[in-house]
Amino acid sequence: MARVRLATRGSRLALWQAEWVAKQLVQQGAEVELVVVETQGDREKRPFAQMQGQGFFTKAVQEAVLEGRADFAVHSYKDLPSARPAGLEIAAVPPREDPRELLLVRLQAVDQVAPGLPLRAGARVGSSAARRQAQLAHLRPDLSLLELRGNVLTRVEKLRQGEYDAVLLAYAGVRRLGLDLSPFHWQVLPPTLLVPAPAQGALALECRQDDKRLRALLEPLDDPSARRAVAAERGLMARLAGGCQLALGALAQETPEGLQLLAWYRGRSYQARGSDPEAVAEAVFKEICSEYPEVVCESP
Repeated sequence: MARVRLATRGSRLALWQAEWVAKQLVQQGAEVELVVVETQGDREKRPFAQMQGQGFFTKAVQEAVLEGRADFAVHSYKDLPSARPAGLEIAAVPPREDPRELLLVRLQAVDQVAPGLPLRAGARVGSSAARRQAQLAHLRPDLSLLELRGNVLTRVEKLRQGEYDAVLLAYAGVRRLGLDLSPFHWQVLPPTLLVPAPAQGALALECRQDDKRLRALLEPLDDPSARRAVAAERGLMARLAGGCQLALGALAQETPEGLQLLAWYRGRSYQARGSDPEAVAEAVFKEICSEYPEVVCESP
């Protein structure tokens, strides 16, 4: 029987994700031990813009694997910076949960006839993500955008207590946790209205490059379709030299005509379609560069 140590953050959602992975491996006959790691993002409560570096929720977990305190790690893929650490590889991308954005609104702040979003004028919307704030400011300049840190449960509780009129969350996390949304008005937003973060809803299972045993064990959990979509989205993010605080939305989906990539950057939407994730990422990147020549990045 294979015995493996799985590194994870300690939030309720991170533990749900780790336990889901562990369950899949137990069905293969493995024995899994969870190694809970505290990250910079868990310790510090400052706005992300005031924090140094990247990988606030992933670096410490990756270090646990590199240092041999764990055999592999599970991440929310969207939290991983575009730069890959030496010695690690993504061994599997499991089937992806719904990547769309979820808008939660206190009932007294709902306005169903308001433009774009069912929010009354001047509503206080909480989000710490530069991407969400940028898209909200473009869509509804009248809204009051406020910083909001914390895990999914913390954000929902702050909304419940009236600190905000509305919050934006990844629908995937709410679905995985099975949260009761009945106290609020809620709406899953189409990507054409608000484009999600690159790799939102996807998990990344990461191990050491030289660990052939782990790679073989994790391979059955890999979903080629999810991996292709994420490769296109993160390929564009890498070309823009971005991390999780880049104001970029990107979502790739399989269509009968091929892989289609929808992106939002600096107030504009871009699209490209093709058979190869790198090709569609490059096509959207070139569109952005033609619009903004000051974007200084080199294609891989």
